[in-house]
Amino acid sequence: MTQPPFAFASDLDASGLRFGVVVSRFNHPISAMLLEGCLEALREHGAAGDGIDVAWVPGAFEIPQAARVMASTGRYAALVTLGSVIRGGTPHFEYVCAGVTDGVREVMRDTGVPVSFGVLTTDNIEQALARCGGEMENKGRDVALAAIEMARLVPAVESHVPEPQS
Repeated sequence: MTQPPFAFASDLDASGLRFGVVVSRFNHPISAMLLEGCLEALREHGAAGDGIDVAWVPGAFEIPQAARVMASTGRYAALVTLGSVIRGGTPHFEYVCAGVTDGVREVMRDTGVPVSFGVLTTDNIEQALARCGGEMENKGRDVALAAIEMARLVPAVESHVPEPQS
């Protein structure tokens, strides 16, 4: 008889956890709405107000560096990254999107700290507004929930000791 696989339960309890949030000032109205949704979700799920630190950076390209610095402190159970990159008439959009995406991925890989990705990459301002409180809900909220879940999952996986196979 085969033993069923072990499954880690999903947990959205943020109580007792500390979160770092990195937010881009570029496209500030969108970032502010994403941050509002993020903070609301963290608090609704038990994060204390003094358990959330917010670092504002000039633009999306600077998000990975701030996230790396925050992750390296060892103070945070998870990080949330927020901002928006809106397509323009030059290839700049592709370079910024690739840089921030690759950079955030490297922070997770190199530090082991969960980092949820809430940097919108849209074709226009209307799409961005729809994703930060408009018709598509608030992605800041979505990535905050992902951060909580990963903050609980990672240590659970790291500390799991499988039962010996008979």
